[in-house]
Amino acid sequence: MEIQTMKKLETEALKESGTDFTRLGFALFFMIAVLTFSFVSNGGIPNNMFLAVAALIGAYMAMNIGANDVANNVGPAVGSKAMTMTMAIIIAAIFEGAGALIAGGEVVKTIKKGIIDISAFGGNADPFIWAMMAALLAAALWLNFATMMKAPVSTTHSIVGGVMGAGIAAAGFNIVSWGTMAKIAASWVISPVLGGIIAAAFLYSIKKSIVFKKDKVQAAKKYVPIFVAIMSWAFITYLTLKGLKKIWPSIAEVLHSISFGLVEVTKKPTLVTALALGLITAIIIYILVKNKLKNNSTMMENNKASVNTLFTIPLIFAAALLSFAHGANDVANAIGPLAAINDAVINGGISSKASIPLWVMGVGALGIALGLALYGPKLIKTVGSEITELDQIRAFSIAMAASITVIIASQLGLPVSSTHIAIGGVFGVGFLREYLHLNEKIPTIEEDKLTIADERETLNAYTQELKNLEANEGKGEEEYQRIVELYKLIAQEKQIIKSTKKHIKQTKKVEFVKRDAIKKIITAWVVTVPAAATLSAVLFFMIKGIMV
Repeated sequence: MEIQTMKKLETEALKESGTDFTRLGFALFFMIAVLTFSFVSNGGIPNNMFLAVAALIGAYMAMNIGANDVANNVGPAVGSKAMTMTMAIIIAAIFEGAGALIAGGEVVKTIKKGIIDISAFGGNADPFIWAMMAALLAAALWLNFATMMKAPVSTTHSIVGGVMGAGIAAAGFNIVSWGTMAKIAASWVISPVLGGIIAAAFLYSIKKSIVFKKDKVQAAKKYVPIFVAIMSWAFITYLTLKGLKKIWPSIAEVLHSISFGLVEVTKKPTLVTALALGLITAIIIYILVKNKLKNNSTMMENNKASVNTLFTIPLIFAAALLSFAHGANDVANAIGPLAAINDAVINGGISSKASIPLWVMGVGALGIALGLALYGPKLIKTVGSEITELDQIRAFSIAMAASITVIIASQLGLPVSSTHIAIGGVFGVGFLREYLHLNEKIPTIEEDKLTIADERETLNAYTQELKNLEANEGKGEEEYQRIVELYKLIAQEKQIIKSTKKHIKQTKKVEFVKRDAIKKIITAWVVTVPAAATLSAVLFFMIKGIMV
């Protein structure tokens, strides 16, 4: 029997190691292909080998973004069983790539969020190139480590830390905009708290209006179209503001012509325009969903599981739209250092903005898709099921939080992280479940407390009687028998009180959010910027030592 068990374990280990080797092979093939393409296509440029190595690091960075960051967009949908892992990977890969290539823009800021002053390099391109290469590699290594530890962290914060560390190593502490860094540090609290509050609020609203009702079918017919319409409104607004801003002038011209001049042609979409487009979409979605439920409601069962299924299709759309917006908004920023290196090598100077060649954007898009397919499942499982148990309603609430929080924060000028918002939403729905569970169990706890009070009263009576009998010097046989009986009764009462106290503790201690996961993730968030910065500074000095 033990030999068979050992053989099974050995077979599983070989299978797992074989899978890991295959993944590594695909990843190395992609990076070498990028290195070769960059070297061959830029053969006539001085320092083309340096650019080729930077492209290889950019490919490595893109794969790590796919493995870590994209899990936040599809993790809740997978954890809720709205999507299979394979379906999630295919949808996320397609829409991330589409977002990057279609709406990623032709120009990107070389220094994310202006965290360092590029004038401190004095126009010297070499140390700037070394700094950007160190920042890119440091961010990628940190993301790789975080993925191995199953800790979802912010890609933006990783690259911010990398740029800051390399900048300090190259030109000293004065190069850093510490006011910007303070805002980024504030986002560690703002993002998850806002995400958690909004997700919990939507979950409670859905429970109150549908799940807690006796006639769930009738409640669903009334309220599900409203919730899905609100989601449509939020997501179209979010997508317009964050996902389409790079190609907005072209879209605005089309809207201007079909709206007979009502929509103005602007460089970026305004909040009013985004809200208006969202509202029009929401009204259409409301009518469609309402009619759909009206025709199919007779097939629904009057239970929570049946209500959950109504949120499956909205969740799939949410995952796709979140992936598109992430690809459009974050991918270009993440490969910003590669674009900066490409610009500096080709033009021999330093620019605050750099054009992104199609091949650089292609590296970002393909790398993210490949990283997601090869290593994404680990983080998708963590976000979807290893923090708290999710169903479609809870995952829907998290998706709502992801879109609404970004809209609110961007209008208030608050720096937020999509990763932190999504994980904060997961925490929010988990803690709400704990709160509701505790409220449900309050009557039980009160009954237990009354039981303890009664048993203590009885125990005190037995104890007093025992003291009186033991103090009596002229005890007869009946008194001695009673004393023995009292000892047994006192022991029983103590046991009842002990077990009742234990039951209260167990009732209160039910945890729907895994505390170990919270500690690990929050620690990773706090450490991300300083860890990436330290690693980047070390790498900068290593590169400088090799090159000088």
